[in-house]
Parts: sequence; C-alpha cells; structure tokens
Amino acid sequence: MSVVEEIKDRVDTVEVINQSVKLRKSGKNYTGFCPFHPNTRTPAFVVFPESGTWRCFGACNEGGDVFSFLMKKEGWDFPETLRVLAERTGVTLTPRTPQQAEAEEAGQRLRELQEAVIPFYRHNLLQTAAGAPVLEYLHKRGLNDEALETFEIGYAPNDWEATKQYLQEKGYEEGEIVQAGMVSERESGGYFDRFRHRIMIPIRDTRGRMAGFGARIVDPNDVPKFMNSPQTIVFDKGRLLYGLDKARKAIRSADQAVIVEGYMDVIALHQAGFANVVSPMGTALTEAQLRLLKRFSRRIVMALDADAAGDQATLRGLTLARESLDREAEHVFAARSLVRQEGRVDADIRIVTLPPGKDPDDVVAQDHTAWMGLLEGAQSVVEYVMGVLIGDRDLEDAKAKADVARQILPLIEDVVDPWERETYRQNLARRLKVDERALLAWQPRRERRRRGKAAPEDTMQPRDAGVMSKMSATALDSFCLGLLLRDPELMYRVDRALQAIELKKLSEDDFRGSERRAILSAVRAALEQQDDEPSQHWRSNLLVPLHHIAGDLAQQVEEIDLSRPRVLDEVLADFLRLRKYNLETSLTQLRFQLQAAQETEGDQRLMQRPDIGQHTRRAQELATDIARVDHAINKQQGARQSSLAR
Repeated sequence: MSVVEEIKDRVDTVEVINQSVKLRKSGKNYTGFCPFHPNTRTPAFVVFPESGTWRCFGACNEGGDVFSFLMKKEGWDFPETLRVLAERTGVTLTPRTPQQAEAEEAGQRLRELQEAVIPFYRHNLLQTAAGAPVLEYLHKRGLNDEALETFEIGYAPNDWEATKQYLQEKGYEEGEIVQAGMVSERESGGYFDRFRHRIMIPIRDTRGRMAGFGARIVDPNDVPKFMNSPQTIVFDKGRLLYGLDKARKAIRSADQAVIVEGYMDVIALHQAGFANVVSPMGTALTEAQLRLLKRFSRRIVMALDADAAGDQATLRGLTLARESLDREAEHVFAARSLVRQEGRVDADIRIVTLPPGKDPDDVVAQDHTAWMGLLEGAQSVVEYVMGVLIGDRDLEDAKAKADVARQILPLIEDVVDPWERETYRQNLARRLKVDERALLAWQPRRERRRRGKAAPEDTMQPRDAGVMSKMSATALDSFCLGLLLRDPELMYRVDRALQAIELKKLSEDDFRGSERRAILSAVRAALEQQDDEPSQHWRSNLLVPLHHIAGDLAQQVEEIDLSRPRVLDEVLADFLRLRKYNLETSLTQLRFQLQAAQETEGDQRLMQRPDIGQHTRRAQELATDIARVDHAINKQQGARQSSLAR
C-alpha cells in the first residue's frame, strides 16, 4: 500500500470536510452548501463516504477526494496537502533525498548571489561617470526613472573582472560565481566577467525569484546585441517569460496576455499602464511558456513587427524569422508549431501586426488608445498566415491559387477544433474564389499500404483484446495512466480522439484520486519541457511517494506493444471507455441528487427550485456525451472487425 493509499484508508473524508462545510446525512451520503461558490438556497454539495469523494452539483460542477478538497479550499499544492494529511493520520512520509536537499540549497544560493549583484549594477548605472551616458540613452528611449527602478535596470562596467571581484568581496566563492553564469572561462585558464559594458536586466521567475540576467549592448559595434545568462539550475529561458512576475495580476484582470519581442518593449508598455505584457527569451515561443501563461489567461496575443509580418520572402514552411535591431539575434514565428501548441494547450492565440517602423513604445507614446485598437484587431494564427500568403498575389492565376492552397491547407488541418477548421476552409475558398469541395478533396499525405498479405503484427489481436473492455473502472484507470507514463506522447493521440467526437481533452478529472491526478499533471509537464526525454523527466521530478505508484502502473503495461496499429486502436478505445465510465459516474451522482431532492421536497416544490432545470440540462448533456462515446467505440470496433475479416 502506498503512503497516499494509507492516508486515504485512515482519514475520515466526512469529518475533514465537515470542519468547513455543515453536512447533514441524506441516505448513505451527506449534503451541504458548496464552499466554493455563493449559494444559500440549495444544498448541492454531496459527500460520498463509501468512495471517499465529493461533488458539487451547482455552479462549480467539480469534485474529487479529500486531497482535492483541501487543495481547493486552502490553496495548497499536492505536496503540502500530502504533508498535512500525513501528520493528521500519523503516516510517515519518505524524507527528501540528500540529492534533492542539496539541489534546493544550491539553487537558493545562486538566487542569493544574483540578488547581491543587482545593487552593484544599479550603482554603476546611476552613480558613475561610465553609467551616465547609458542612463541618458535609456531616458531617450522614453524610460523614466520609476520604470528603471521597478525593473531594477543596471549597467555592467567595461571591466574584465569588476563583477567577479565584487561578488568575491561579498563572500561568494569562485565556483558559485561560475555556476551562476556570471563569469566565463578563459582558454588560457581563469575566469572573466560574462557581462561587460552592457545594460543589465534582471530576469525573475513567476514567483519573483531571481533566475538570471538579460544584457543589451551599449556599443553598437559589440556582438551579440542581446545576451542572456547561460543555462543553470535556476535559469531555463525556454520555461521563463520576462516580466511575468509583474504582469500576472494584470493578465488575470484583463483576461489577456500580450507577448512582445523585447525586454525594452515590456518595460515601456508597463510604464504606459499596459502591464499585461511579457516577452520570451528564446528564438521561439515554447509550449512550456504558453502553458505558463495559460495559468493566468487562455487569451494570448502575439505582437509582430510589420517588416517581419509582411515579408513573404521569409515565409518558408510557414515559419517567419527575422533579425531584429533591438532584440535577440532572431525571433521566430513558427505558425504550424503554434497552431499545434494552441490545440494542446487549449489557448486562444492571436496575432497583431505593428504599424510599419513602429515599436510598441512608439505606438503608446503617440496614442494610448491606438495600442488597444491594435489588440482588438488581432487575428487568429490561420487568418494571419492566410493574409500574409495571399498578400497582393494575382489570384486570377490558377497556379498562384494552388500554391496558396497547398501551403495553408496543412495549417488548417492542424487546427484541433472541427468547427474552426470548417470556418477556415470556407474563408479560404471564398478568398481564392474556388469551390469549397476542391479544398475538401485535399488530404494530407499519408503512407500508402500495399495491398496483399498484411504484416504479421498487423493481423495479430491486441494483447488481451476484448478483456480490456471488461475491466473495472479502477483497473481501466490504472491501465490508461500506466500507458501514459510509459509513453507520454500517447496523450496527443488521446486528446485528438476525444476532440474528434466534440469532447474535451484528457484531464485530471478522468482519473480517480488526487495522487493519480498529480501523476497525470507530471506527465503533461514532461511533455511541455524540451530538455529531457518525457519518460525520464517525470521519473526525475515526481514526488517520492508518487514515484512508487507511477512505477508500478508503468510496469503493469510494459508488455503492451503500441507500435501495432490495432493495439493502438484498442488502447484509444480504452481511453474512450475511461471517459465513458466517468461520464456515467457523474450522471449517476446527478440523478441521485435529483432523486434525493424529490424525496425531500416533493414534485410541486421541486419544480420551483431554480437549480433543478440546470441539473436536468446537465443530465441531458451527460447522456448525449455518453452516446457520443458509445458510438465512437462501436464504430472503431466495427472497423476493426471488418479489417480482420478481410
């Protein structure tokens, strides 16, 4: 038994929840008013003691176990909740390994070192003769002293060892200075300052902790124009967004995040009152950065310069790249990658083009309302690329039409939502002045199978085919999660299979228990990062108590061969069955709630309750979703049996 299971076995879910929700017994279960949304008339919150779960049948429509209740009620993460419940139930948790403790201590030391050097850079900017022209340049860029102080902008002197000596005087050892990326190694031996004669821009993570520095040149002859800290245990530019620590509240408030290209753009826009702005630090926006933004808003706008946006010559393979004057060496807009990420992240990504020759600070300096107008006119990625590709081309030329269609149709095919795909195809047909059926006839290239005798594995039955469909809900839950742990990229296929029948992507709600939901989150996190192989990443980063559970789940399915097409088809059907189980559970619980209300209040009073109509509609929606899943499973099984018969 895992420590999580031991805690659940010992804890009284009703007792824990009853401390913050006044519960009353209703048959085998308990009901009360949901603590997560305003409600004083209808007790739509139900605790199920037999399963140790809870659900709100009101506005929240959420549920889970005792872990998820405390996480939502107290704002704790899973590790903190695990610690609290372990103390409450007397379960001993495995302590942090020496390696984990050492890594955390080392990271904290590097952050302290970087914090210590900020006053040094600020002093050099504000109080030295060498910093005076740099400060004057920043003022000419329109940045005032308040903004420079807020973003802690400084200046690294034109000296080979000034920073190194300053940090050593503060008590930091040379090895720590090297690990923090503040110095570089000479070929002849020894170290010299990495940042010299540069504007220094501190970079913090979402929680405001120091992570590294960005550095812009002062001398126009120096290269590169922008330099970041190297990769360290606290600085990973693919997982950070400049300014997010200061923008997060504004993003939530505006329900929109705006991505601009440069650090200076972020500072200027914040100064102008537009604080929902951030900037990436790499040559392309990563999925990890998108997921980071998605925590605050799913509405994301990317602002591109007009010279890049309108340059069709650089639009090769739907990738737009440019070298910008005031930013990193190259900013990349990869449309197909962005559309795929948009679907996986479930975000609404749009593109806006800045006026020719204008930076964001130029736009807001001339007219504050102009910036808001630009954002309101932002286009979806597909619409934007369609406009760039069509441009001023002669669409009376059949070959020009065909060329545009060949480039844009693969991008449309990558869009997850079927309604969006249909709309984009209609729009393209209208703009090209062609029959939409001609576009529908286009299909992405697929490897053609030769007729004749099928390959041996193609004719084999999936392992335990027909048995998986008879598994209990718990066994199916374990089977599916185990497969995702063994092959995290299977999640992409599962998401597409669910969205093909107009259901939401796989989520934590599909799995039973907070420990399994936390494991699924770790799988998604493994897919978001780009440094490690996904399976290795979750193994390295999962909490120790969860690691044992995950290892057992992955081991149970190690013989499943996902390279066999029919095995993969059956596995996808099992994920559909998992969703069906959960939909049926929700429907059963909802019907219980309706029945309990009817027994308590009678038909006449029941009809007067405003929530009953909502519950009835929700029950109908669940029944419709169940029918969709059933149809998809039966269709898949029918196709498979027909294939085997041939």
